[in-house]
Amino acid sequence: MFNNLASKAIVPVALSLTGFVIICSLILCSSIKEDLLETAVQQETNLAATVVTSTRYAMMTDDRKNLYHIINSIGDQEGVEHLRIFNKEGVIMFSSKPEELNQVVDKSTAGCIECHSGSEPALRLGSMELARRFVNAQNRNVLAITSPIYNDSQCSAGECHFHPSQQKVLGTLDIGLSTDSMDSRLLTLRWKMIVFCIMILILSVGGVSALLRRNLLIPISQLMDYVKKVSGGSLDNDYPKGVNEVEILGEIYFDMAREKHLAEMALKKSKKADN
Repeated sequence: MFNNLASKAIVPVALSLTGFVIICSLILCSSIKEDLLETAVQQETNLAATVVTSTRYAMMTDDRKNLYHIINSIGDQEGVEHLRIFNKEGVIMFSSKPEELNQVVDKSTAGCIECHSGSEPALRLGSMELARRFVNAQNRNVLAITSPIYNDSQCSAGECHFHPSQQKVLGTLDIGLSTDSMDSRLLTLRWKMIVFCIMILILSVGGVSALLRRNLLIPISQLMDYVKKVSGGSLDNDYPKGVNEVEILGEIYFDMAREKHLAEMALKKSKKADN
């Protein structure tokens, strides 16, 4: 099946193009996925900062009723899977899910271990280091951000607060958003990339096959037919034209056939003369 010239010329080209397109598509898809994830993390980081800013006044005035209202209002938004604030000891003080109140967060879990991996907790990390992806109890994919709530002069000097100025972190805000929208876009992108790859392969392999057939396979086939015709005794010099190499081979074979024919004619004349 693969012993003819057409197969040996087209199959390796098709396989090479297929591998190249698949590798490039995987790299492109991975790059787009990373960009989408970084964008989602940045947006969620900005949202966390907005929540901290929105709750700052309620914290400063120790207005727990207003603080609960803010947390619940944001937590009820579409796509928000959880929103909680826990203190330095890891006790959940405020949450959009009442059943989580007063629970202690495991500091060895993702989102906490990044800061608490050493003997002393890290004070600042990049947004990507504070992000984590997981599947929650409702079997939903979640992208969560933990954002430290830092102490400042207004907090340490506030009438309602007892945090000393040397305490750098007062607590942590943890917000998790559903990744359904991002996952849906990635799935759509994946299918588009598959269709794009198939189109590229069909056009590339089809185009290369057509060019090989026109510029190489057909001239070689015509040369084979010409060789068979000349081998049968015909001295027709109508060898294939258009491809230099094929044309030269045809011309050489015609000259060889003509010389052979002349030699045979001379041999026959010599035998007649001897008789």
